[in-house]
Amino acid sequence: MKAKEIKSKSEQELKDLLVDLRKEQFELRMQLGTGQLTEPHKLRQVRRDIARVKTVLNQPQGEQA
Repeated sequence: MKAKEIKSKSEQELKDLLVDLRKEQFELRMQLGTGQLTEPHKLRQVRRDIARVKTVLNQPQGEQA
């Protein structure tokens, strides 16, 4: 997900997206633990998307464009 897409969302949409990303991260970690993970690069992508969402959420309201 691109940073531009994330910045265009409302605060509630970002919170919902964060919950969804955390669920996806949990599922991927469980697949990794059981040896069923077929696309290991997804873990890194999800982790970075979570960081992007949290960064936008933590910015002061005046800085969000």
